[in-house]
Amino acid sequence: MKKFNIRKVLDGLKEVSSSTPSVQVGPQENHLIQETLQSEHFQLCKTVRHGFPYQPSSMAFDPVQKILAIGTQSGALRLFGRPGVECYCQHESGAAVIQLQFLINEGALVSALADDSVHLWNLRQKRPAILHSLKFNRERITFCHLPFQSKWLYIGTERGNVHIVNVESFMLSGYVIMWNKAIELSSKAHPGPVVHISDNPMDEGKLIIGFESGIVVLWDLKSKKADYRYTYDEAIHSVAWHHEGKQFICSHSDGTLTIWNVRGQGKPIQTITPHGKQPKDGKKPEPCKPILKVEYKTTRNGEPFIILSGGLSYDTVGRRPCLTVMHGKSTAVLEMDYPIVDFLTLCETPYPNDFQEPYAVVVLLEKDLVVIDLAQNGYPIFENPYPLTIHESPVTCCEYFADCPVDLIPALYSVGSRQKRQGYSKKEWPISGGNWGQGTQIMLQVLYKLKTAKVFDRNRSREDKGSADVSDEDPFAIQIMAWCPESRMLCVAGVSANVIIYRFSKLEVTTEVVQLLEVRMQYELNDIESPDGGGGGGEQTSALPTPGASPQTSGPPSHPSTSSNNSDGGNMPCLKVRSTPLKQSPGYQVDLVVQLVWVSGEPPQQITSLALNSSYGLVVFGNSNGLAVVDYVQKTVVLNLGTVELYGSNDPYQRQPRSPRKTRQPSGGLCDINEGSATSEDRCKSPTSGNMSFSGLLKEKCYNITAFVPCRHKTQTVDQLRIYLQYHRDNSFSRSRSSSVTSIDKEAREAIGSFHFCETFARKGDSTLTPCLAVGTSLGTVLILALTLPPAGEQRQMQPVIISPTGMLVRLKGSILRMAILDSTGSQLSPAYESWYEPNVTADGEEREKVRKRRPVSVSPSTSQDLNESQYAVVCSEKQAKVISLPSQTCIYKHSITETSFILRADVVQMSQGVCVACFCANGHIMTLSLPGLRPLMDVNYLPLTDMRIARTFCFTNLGQAMYLCSPTEIQRITYSQDTCENLQEMLGELFTPVETPEAPNRGFFKGLFGGGAQSLDREELFGELAAGKASRSLAQHIPGPGGIEGMKGAASGVVGDLARARIALDERGQKLGELEERTAAMMASAESFSKHAHDMMLKCKDKKWYQF
Repeated sequence: MKKFNIRKVLDGLKEVSSSTPSVQVGPQENHLIQETLQSEHFQLCKTVRHGFPYQPSSMAFDPVQKILAIGTQSGALRLFGRPGVECYCQHESGAAVIQLQFLINEGALVSALADDSVHLWNLRQKRPAILHSLKFNRERITFCHLPFQSKWLYIGTERGNVHIVNVESFMLSGYVIMWNKAIELSSKAHPGPVVHISDNPMDEGKLIIGFESGIVVLWDLKSKKADYRYTYDEAIHSVAWHHEGKQFICSHSDGTLTIWNVRGQGKPIQTITPHGKQPKDGKKPEPCKPILKVEYKTTRNGEPFIILSGGLSYDTVGRRPCLTVMHGKSTAVLEMDYPIVDFLTLCETPYPNDFQEPYAVVVLLEKDLVVIDLAQNGYPIFENPYPLTIHESPVTCCEYFADCPVDLIPALYSVGSRQKRQGYSKKEWPISGGNWGQGTQIMLQVLYKLKTAKVFDRNRSREDKGSADVSDEDPFAIQIMAWCPESRMLCVAGVSANVIIYRFSKLEVTTEVVQLLEVRMQYELNDIESPDGGGGGGEQTSALPTPGASPQTSGPPSHPSTSSNNSDGGNMPCLKVRSTPLKQSPGYQVDLVVQLVWVSGEPPQQITSLALNSSYGLVVFGNSNGLAVVDYVQKTVVLNLGTVELYGSNDPYQRQPRSPRKTRQPSGGLCDINEGSATSEDRCKSPTSGNMSFSGLLKEKCYNITAFVPCRHKTQTVDQLRIYLQYHRDNSFSRSRSSSVTSIDKEAREAIGSFHFCETFARKGDSTLTPCLAVGTSLGTVLILALTLPPAGEQRQMQPVIISPTGMLVRLKGSILRMAILDSTGSQLSPAYESWYEPNVTADGEEREKVRKRRPVSVSPSTSQDLNESQYAVVCSEKQAKVISLPSQTCIYKHSITETSFILRADVVQMSQGVCVACFCANGHIMTLSLPGLRPLMDVNYLPLTDMRIARTFCFTNLGQAMYLCSPTEIQRITYSQDTCENLQEMLGELFTPVETPEAPNRGFFKGLFGGGAQSLDREELFGELAAGKASRSLAQHIPGPGGIEGMKGAASGVVGDLARARIALDERGQKLGELEERTAAMMASAESFSKHAHDMMLKCKDKKWYQF
């Protein structure tokens, strides 16, 4: 245990080193609590990434392993197996992934990047790694093709050449197909880049090469010459074979499909324009948009499927992107919500020379993944089991709750399952490969979705003073959330200065009138109307209904109304609460809406902080004017005070009177610096505005609560971001102020930054615990408000809650971010709560009171009198942390966390070994401090703050977990716990599982007798070094991958080894153990033999003299 009392000697060093805490020990030595957390309990690592791959660019599927791979424009790889089995990898270069190819059933994947590099990934380990890389120096890669059960990869280039790579050694073959040999010798024009390569399904020795200009060549690999050439006027985008190898189909830039006989050279046997209008005079149909990809899949008992993307008519302006499925005489056009990036047809067989029997199509869209069932009429889609929809509208804030009540996940799942739409395919999800890990802590499942915009009337006229004046964001955007998992109470603050309080119910109700409280929060220092009163004094609550709105619940008569009907429209709220009855499904149902109204022609300040306590029945929110406490049991405003009034006569600032602002500054926006590439589609408001979604981490009792709302995108500079962050904490993004805000105005506009409900000593020297509300401000002050609550039961419904400001507890540098209370042993005291009960059942008072119980406080008043120091208040600001002993209110420990930067997020978290403070700093550092001693335990430079998204979504939770949005569509989860890092390998799922490769198709008696079956080719003989020689060294550079020991094991066990070995994968493990046993026995026998020979040698030479040797 550290002796903290010697720290006095080091007080003078606090300015030199910010990592040394400056400690002040009180007069008594009873603060020396045995701290159980040590530095070795902490380690930082990424655990898993959830959500939709941001900006996807390519896709591949292993039909035997049933694994899907998606590559992105930032060089990321996401691999998906059965629900719960997913994996994230990253190419170091960050270049876009242009193509992916599985080594089918080999546990390996080839990726081709836009920087002209090719990589081999080993998927036989839980964290895939690169085994080999090949970087092309002189040519640009445009297309790759790896035939099934082949170790030779064909690579087409922009110059029109085809190179061949051995995927075992990742070395180039000397065999090259040059563009000038492939095309007609008489042709003077360059055919353009290679856009397609594939071998004839029935003859591996024949390779089809498609050039962009419209030329297709059938190349004979053995004779090294072109057998046939096929020419068409329009550029080619893709080529696909019929499984019998006698025909192929091409898609073109004019919206046509051409079908060719392999032996017919002149013209295509058929030309189809799927979406073209056929003129009556027999002329060519009008050109359409390019068909970007076509697939040609056959069935044993029916017509073939031709599936294509693109090709729509040019006159279909505004039509959504489509996938077209042509089957026999029927053509189905399936509209998609977003542009199509790629699609793949899933077939029963991996063999290209067999009937394909397609059963599904995987369509990769820019912002979604859709799987279509081809076997059912109407082509329904499969219900997607992955949590890929968190970005349904842009995410504005996140909260993360670990170790929640056990009944919470079933409750949310039961109400969430009723929200699912009908009409999905009845079949199981076809991407079903891999195995789960030992733990389910790394899984994510969407449980429930709540649309908060339903509470408001959306039909606002343009003349209305709407929230466009308050914020540039969507008026329904969610800003802050407060949630009590035990009582299931939920509170949401929006950008339009509104607070919605929800209760959880399993029963459907229809609310005739949505209850509304309007609050007037506007404080001018030169004109403060503050009526004298007791604990609940100073209220300025509007009890006047909004013109034209529904009847509203106003405050009780004891709360005076100081609003007036000004000629400028005085009490206009920013959003109008709906006046029609609201049908509320089981789940979260609105209990009360609180709105800040316009005052004297000026819109309300946005809400900067929010908290709720289910035991007290109170919600509190604050902004740059002050705070308001709402009693949601009685539906009244209990307290409405300006920040200055909280200080009373002890205000430490000499604030100057301030005149009202005449003009409003535009909002800084919720936008991200790195989203300049956002499309116009991103900038418009989504029909799903105001969605809020709960994503639960099953079986771990953890939740991500994520609010999804649209924002308009703007670019920001890093300087603007810093200014923005300096004035608005991560849980608040109100309008952005300019950097020239004067100190006087800054102090005059002291905002409320954080709240904490607790049971503690309200005043210095108190001997009893009372319910309190701690208030933290943007100027670093912590104030305590004492709460006097009526007894539970009927009196709670009738008697008022009395709130008494008791003065200032402590001041810190920077805005207050987090407050917590520890007991005398250093354990965290959680706020009181009541357990959940069904609000829509009319039970008598006694029954209800049985359920409504408060959590007992761990330190009783009697013990506190004996110890005299029975609690510790932990306060963390954006610059420093302090620990205050209560009730003496003396600072016993303080630590300067950062001098040059500022903290974005701080949480007091429970680890398995104890409690600590976790901080995320704007310079990218993640730090933890011990409690109550504030010793630095971990400081890792994790990631630099590059955009607002990370700042507003980063959050810590208990058990060493944290998360943030690493892209607009993805959640990155990390751990700072050593235990979790050590056990992560066991928690992760396995992508590769031993599966028998299906048998090759039967050639049949006559085909075997007369030929005509599939022709095999000894590629080694053609492409090997003996026959083809060595490739030019300057063409490409081989780079060994950082696969490590496990990667080498994977390679040795046949990542691309002998095909015969891969076929016996089912008993692979047992066989390896047997081989290991035999090898061990052989080594032991060898050792014994060596020992015997050595002994014989020793006996033979024992009596010889040195000169006899």
